[in-house]
Amino acid sequence: MAKDKNNAKKNCGNRKGAMVAYGVIQLGTGVISALSLAAIALSFCSVKKEAKVFTDCVQEVRESGKSSSTAVRFCNGGN
Repeated sequence: MAKDKNNAKKNCGNRKGAMVAYGVIQLGTGVISALSLAAIALSFCSVKKEAKVFTDCVQEVRESGKSSSTAVRFCNGGN
């Protein structure tokens, strides 16, 4: 009976290490996911600025008397 308890404790030690490793891996992936989402959110700021500049360009060209499609084409780099 005592031998069974000793064997159970030895097996439990192996499982304990595996569970600690699993927890550390889970925590690490959570941190990486959070950092990735933060990077994506920060990239939206530059997209927002670029969209504002493009809208301002289209409005300026339209005020000169050109159509919307011509203004968009001009602001995209067309002639």
